Amino acid sequence: MSTATAYAVSAPDGAFEKIAIERRELGPHDVLIDVKYAGICHSDIHTARDEWHGTAYPCVPGHEIAGLVAAVGSEVTRHRVGDRVGVGCLVDSCGRCEPCLAGEQQYCRNGAVWTYNSPVPAEQQAGGRTLGGYSTQIVVTEGFVLAIPEGIGLDVAAPLLCAGITLFSPLRHWNAGPGKRVAIIGMGGLGHIGVKIAAAMGAEVTVLSHSLSKQEDGRRFGAHHYYATGDRDTFKKLRGSFDLIINTVSADLPIEDYLKLLRLDGSLVALGLPEKPYTVRASTLAGFRRSLSGSMIGGIAQTQEMLDFCAEHGIGAEIEVIAADRIDEAYERVVASDVRYRFVIDAATM
Repeated sequence: MSTATAYAVSAPDGAFEKIAIERRELGPHDVLIDVKYAGICHSDIHTARDEWHGTAYPCVPGHEIAGLVAAVGSEVTRHRVGDRVGVGCLVDSCGRCEPCLAGEQQYCRNGAVWTYNSPVPAEQQAGGRTLGGYSTQIVVTEGFVLAIPEGIGLDVAAPLLCAGITLFSPLRHWNAGPGKRVAIIGMGGLGHIGVKIAAAMGAEVTVLSHSLSKQEDGRRFGAHHYYATGDRDTFKKLRGSFDLIINTVSADLPIEDYLKLLRLDGSLVALGLPEKPYTVRASTLAGFRRSLSGSMIGGIAQTQEMLDFCAEHGIGAEIEVIAADRIDEAYERVVASDVRYRFVIDAATM
């Protein structure tokens, strides 16, 4: 066992406090990572505040982790001390089921092990829940540790471990690229990275945002077009325009209005998790053979592909780096949409 410093909440309405946590002793296939940066994802807020229910306390969030390898187990072959590495939303899976064997560990039929608030596998430690990246160190089995290429800073790479792969995966799956018209709904922590990636893939990219307040940023990130959905004429003008629409927001949108923006065989992919279920008429889908789908991060191999792609194209998150004692303030600002575009905690301040 080793001891790390972490920031945790002890109740849904509690403030973050500095605590000491234990990390497991290195097994033969384990990697000990000195955390350098940890991104703040909206999922962290939902979990810390028990808004999705089932949070075990104390809770240490954080699944956008970038750091350096501090030590490796005796049989580790993929990583060496000093390597630049990252950890995303997953730290283990069964490795035996059909999704795992296909490299889609996020859909593990026997239950993926998430980076925080997930039951710890019995072979690693009896009882307890995983504790995430708001900490100075973390231990992860080598198969779930990603290499961060030299072409990207650790600070701007951290949010790619969740936000980046969450957008990269559906863009790859639905073949975004030259000749494809792609729309991104929302340009926040997820959407702004989606704009960058889709543009780098060669797609014609449109941002659909409530207002035009971020239009200049959108153009800078690579968007070819930018429309305000608060203007009802937008939906008339863009009807039948897109091959792929990716919804990054969790607001309760009039989803049929967006489905009608799809071309023949177009797909709308939901990433955000609204409180209310979608209501869609079958005729809206049948018309122009439209599809309504969902997506959830990506597997380990695809996450590595994403990091390599982002390094090659100079893509990183737009970030505001904060000290650990400002996490509570950052949470309030995320909820108020007062960040452009992702908060990242400097672990040195822990």
